[in-house]
Order: sequence, then structure tokens, then C-alpha cells
Amino acid sequence: MKAFLEYVLRNLVDAPEQVSVHHSSSPGVTTLEVRVHPSDVGKVVGKQGQTIAAIRNIMNSAAARYGGRVEVEILEDAPRSQVQSAED
Repeated sequence: MKAFLEYVLRNLVDAPEQVSVHHSSSPGVTTLEVRVHPSDVGKVVGKQGQTIAAIRNIMNSAAARYGGRVEVEILEDAPRSQVQSAED
């Protein structure tokens, strides 16, 4: 599932080399923490969160086949104010 998520994200963003997915598990729940370049966060989230919602839906559907659940979290390295000031 981690490899599939990396594949989807790398084809979605402008800086595919900066996509990283960290995997952690607890009983019944797998957490996939996603890091992308700050300028690509908007592409992963999409308008009103539609893109990330679709990704989460696909991942949960796949996990349900095996009796599990998946949480996909997007982690940001820098606060938004720093990202915006860097773009100015």
C-alpha cells in the first residue's frame, strides 16, 4: 500500500523526488505519513480537499479487503507563513 501511495503522489506533484511516505502500524490501523515539497501540498490536497479525500477513500477500500484501516496524513515541514514569505 505504501508503494501504491508513493506511485500516485509522484505522478501528481511537480517535485516527485521529494515525495516520501513513512509507514507505521498499530493493531488494526496503518498510518502513512506523507511529506511533499511545500509548493506541492496544494496539489495533493486539491480543491476543498477533494484529491486527498479520493486518495484516502482508495487506500481505505484496499485496506478493508484485508480487514484493516489506513490513515493518510500530510505533514508539512514549514509553517505556511514561512512558505508564503519564501515565495514573495
